[in-house]
Amino acid sequence: MADTAALEAHLAISKVKARYCRMLDTKDWAGFGALFTEDFVLDVSEGTSVPVIRGREAALQQVQTLVGSARTVHQVHTPEIDVQGDEAQVIWAMQDRVVWDTPRRGLASITGYGHYHERYVRQNGEWKIASLKLTRLHLDVQPAL
Repeated sequence: MADTAALEAHLAISKVKARYCRMLDTKDWAGFGALFTEDFVLDVSEGTSVPVIRGREAALQQVQTLVGSARTVHQVHTPEIDVQGDEAQVIWAMQDRVVWDTPRRGLASITGYGHYHERYVRQNGEWKIASLKLTRLHLDVQPAL
């Protein structure tokens, strides 16, 4: 891939992930859903009872169920982006903070640290997230009182 094309892909993918964080945290569900392919695969199963979710609409519904009423902050950094044509494998270091207004499963809040492992595809010139797997290195929990 030419240097210019690789840089453009890197920037475009980074912009998609920036929107992911902002739209998730501001609960812009239409904008959030538009970031994914129709056959999107969401895997947040590590350390949870949530099964792997297949399909954009099912994944969006699951995310809304998990954090729709919570205050959240998602941050990503130090991306490792490997672009091969119209597909890219990406790993982002991440931190997330989730505070529920009403305790969930005995928890008032969590702060997690780990990585997003993602696959992006370019469709009609636009990068979309095709799959996302969340792995955690550490999780701080605040039990409900």
